[in-house]
Amino acid sequence: MTSTNDSLKWPFFEESHRQLAQEGEDWAATNLSADAHPQDRAAVDTRCRALVAGLGKAGLLRHCLRAADGGVAADFDARSICVLRRTLAYHGGLADFAFAMQGLGSAPLSLAGSEQMRALWLPRVAAGTAIAAFALSEPEAGSDVAAIRCTAHREGSYYALNGSKTWISNGGIADFYCVFARTAPGVRRADGSLSAEGISAFVVKPGDAGFAIAERIDTMAPHPLARLAFEDCRIPAARLIGAEGEGFRIAMRTLDIFRTSVAAAACGFARRALDEALKHVLEREMFGRTLAEFQLTQAALAEMATGLDAAELLTYRAAWLRDRGQHFTAAAAMAKLTATETAQAVIDRALQMFGARGVVQGEIIERLYREIRALRIYEGASEVQKLIIGRELLK
Repeated sequence: MTSTNDSLKWPFFEESHRQLAQEGEDWAATNLSADAHPQDRAAVDTRCRALVAGLGKAGLLRHCLRAADGGVAADFDARSICVLRRTLAYHGGLADFAFAMQGLGSAPLSLAGSEQMRALWLPRVAAGTAIAAFALSEPEAGSDVAAIRCTAHREGSYYALNGSKTWISNGGIADFYCVFARTAPGVRRADGSLSAEGISAFVVKPGDAGFAIAERIDTMAPHPLARLAFEDCRIPAARLIGAEGEGFRIAMRTLDIFRTSVAAAACGFARRALDEALKHVLEREMFGRTLAEFQLTQAALAEMATGLDAAELLTYRAAWLRDRGQHFTAAAAMAKLTATETAQAVIDRALQMFGARGVVQGEIIERLYREIRALRIYEGASEVQKLIIGRELLK
């Protein structure tokens, strides 16, 4: 079986990535205890804020930013983000969430924000003193980003936002939201879909008049999520990110940076499940033998380990291609599809080995089972990844 350290010896990585993995491991070992997985919403919010602060204090959030904004590398380093997400996910899903959402929520500013906005927010993102949120999805617009209906109309030196966003990570606890809205109607194509032209991006703050947290959303793996509402929410025109109409490109560039890291997080969850399963089958006795002595168990472990190694190879290849400036759209889609689907299967197989104990609330395997499911949906569902791969093949 390929261990965490062994996979970092693969040729996709440099010594700096191996050192970063050890930093992440050391921080996780100290700060992510087995009982630090709250279920109550208020406790989740408090824990998430504490994790962001802790990750910032440790300097790990700097890997979500570029050097010009207080980050480590000149450009986003996908492999560093993957290494940290895999490490954090292995130890705690909420820590992985806290790290990833700081990067996803602030990347639009880093990519296209004015110097003033970047100076105001990004050092605080890196320090963990300001929480970021990426507000793109809507009730009728998830994978189909061009279908968003939230609007932003220019009124002198202000924009007025109207509409709603949903499934917004860090909703309710964020200090600022990068919100995507239509400043011009999309063109209706022959197939009935809308074009992506006319989408723009803005910074919205919790105290802005006309902005409200309409609903907090509880999911099977507790994370801060919310539905946002905008009713004539007037924000200064200076909070436009980039130029009008650039929002779709900004959103896609942001997702391109972080999509591969979703696969890395899935690998972290799966690796933890496999390690827990290995320990369990060596200890659990049945019919006078340990589970490990049954050939059915050995075959299952072989399939789990092989699938996971394949998923990690695809994940690190995609990140490596991105960091080298090569075309990686299909590679990223293959990585996310394979890693999330494989992780679901690995964790399910591990839970089966644990039997009744595997479904007891609070058990590591039970938690992993809840945490992995959303990864097959967000940042492009598995079905969408297949469409992307097919489209790339046909070009």
